[in-house]
Amino acid sequence: MVKLGRITALLAGAALLAGMTTGPSAASTAAPRKTGPITVAYVEVNNNSMLNVGKYELAQGGGNVFDIGVIFAANINYDTATKSAYLYFNPNVRNVLDHVSTQVRPLQAKGIKVLLSILGNHQGAGFANFPSQQAAAAFAKQLSDAVTKYGLDGVDFDDEYAEYGTNGTGQPNAGSFVHLVTALRAAMPTKLISLYNIGPAASRLSYGGVDITSKFNYAWNPYYGTWGVPNIALPKSGLSPAAVQIAATSAGTAAGLAQRTVSEGYGVYLTYNLGAGDSHTYISSFTKPLYGQDAVYRP
Repeated sequence: MVKLGRITALLAGAALLAGMTTGPSAASTAAPRKTGPITVAYVEVNNNSMLNVGKYELAQGGGNVFDIGVIFAANINYDTATKSAYLYFNPNVRNVLDHVSTQVRPLQAKGIKVLLSILGNHQGAGFANFPSQQAAAAFAKQLSDAVTKYGLDGVDFDDEYAEYGTNGTGQPNAGSFVHLVTALRAAMPTKLISLYNIGPAASRLSYGGVDITSKFNYAWNPYYGTWGVPNIALPKSGLSPAAVQIAATSAGTAAGLAQRTVSEGYGVYLTYNLGAGDSHTYISSFTKPLYGQDAVYRP
């Protein structure tokens, strides 16, 4: 994720979120329906538990504060022997996935969707420089296989830290991301695909007469503490111009961005770095304008 955003500064709307078939979670007891934008929480699982996503509810009813939890992050790595990209899980991500029964299923049982974010890893491999359509499709299969194996609800793309060109890899090309997302959507037609709107991939959404915009469910602003409408032609219900880093973005800014989300008719509110402990006072700063209710913490 963006260092600037971390340090200083996905939508077909709630109906699609509630109704989309997503494997194990589709059979869960749905949370009470709330009115308003959906709220997303990225969790740095190197430091914090995914279970924190399920510990916040709206005080006067209406269910969970957070509708989507994002496991941050798996990586796209590069194998110098085979000259190919592969999906990599660091030990902390691996721990979450190896223990989905206790780390993911409790969230899905509450009606919360869980996505796996994929991030560059300084090795030259990225979403925008696959050398062929076949290579892109091979990586898409790794992603869809992981979603299926672990019973997740989809994939989030974050094109940062790839360091294109490292290890003799190519620079971004026009067709790579289009091939990747096209293959991934074909492999998992009912799952969620979101775009963290940054990096070379985010500006390469059309190639050879194929536009992949409609293959995304969500796209969001990557700069915390700011308002920025993602430059992708999704309906407002699928966009989050607001982005906040929990506790690091001021409560006043979080509240103002939430109010603007509602008043301008956008359907998603993005948060990053949900940690351990009780943050309901801060979280209430945005749930009040989003939903007209305070948040409560249920450890």
